[in-house]
Amino acid sequence: MYEQNAVTLDAVCAERSVIRHVSKHRNPDGTMDIAGNLKIWNDALSRFDQMLLWEGGAPGYDDRDPLQPQPSLIFVPAPGQECPRGTVIVAHGGGFSTRTGCEGFHAARFFSKAGFNTAILTYRLKPYSRYDALADMQRAVRLLRFRKNELGITDRIAVMGFSAGGMLGSNCATHFDFGDANAADPVERMSCRPDAAVLGYAAFATCGLPAGLFVDPFSDRATSPFVASKDEQIYFAPEVNITRQTPPFFIWQTNSDDPRNSFVLGQALTAVGIPFEMHLFPEGVHGLAMADGCNDLAMDLPHVAQWGTLCAQWLEQQGL
Repeated sequence: MYEQNAVTLDAVCAERSVIRHVSKHRNPDGTMDIAGNLKIWNDALSRFDQMLLWEGGAPGYDDRDPLQPQPSLIFVPAPGQECPRGTVIVAHGGGFSTRTGCEGFHAARFFSKAGFNTAILTYRLKPYSRYDALADMQRAVRLLRFRKNELGITDRIAVMGFSAGGMLGSNCATHFDFGDANAADPVERMSCRPDAAVLGYAAFATCGLPAGLFVDPFSDRATSPFVASKDEQIYFAPEVNITRQTPPFFIWQTNSDDPRNSFVLGQALTAVGIPFEMHLFPEGVHGLAMADGCNDLAMDLPHVAQWGTLCAQWLEQQGL
């Protein structure tokens, strides 16, 4: 089931049809060409056999943005799978406003070729809230577990994300439940706790890092551009929401993004005794995806690209 998705994924990546050089990200007036970027994603999405996260439509979904389809997964079964394995959910970045194709399709292809089942997540963006985006990822975890026998997978799930998608993955790893046994919807009876979280250059430490001079930390005003309120800032800062039930993390970034983001999260995980692996690379910039040249920056950095192999080894250690 869904074997054709693997063939289509190979074709999309070979064509580089979801890669749009950063020089073309903006309109002539300097504003972000959100519509153009979303169209690229949607055109690719239409070529796959998709799994809607909610068959009857996502709660709160409407026609407020015609360029945003129903939240969904593209499930890509692992090649040559002899026994059931876990699945890696891949979430693109884009500042919760747009979609960076290489961080979804190309990253999924790498981990598919490494032997993992993968599932590319299309989650809700602005004007929907970050709570909606989180609900989409949580539902994706539940749905894969609910359909595990049909898909030939285990219930081991890792969430992987880049930039905003990494922020989303960190939220899924720190805000979860174990399912509602009495839910009318059988999917909601499944746990949405991931078994592992992979964060790629995610600027998540919105509470753990100083906000700078002339910023009052005791104010009720949010200091992060990715949240609507101080309460949201606290809720979506993983470093202050870790518990003993939080799953292990794999954290990587380049030092062009403040590495203290990763230090703060690593310190918080250590304080609670949650295992993690961390890689900070001195070269490269934000948005590298697999760092193999197949990204919107056209940057091929073999040293940084090692993160993918290291991560695949780590995922195997997590039972995927």
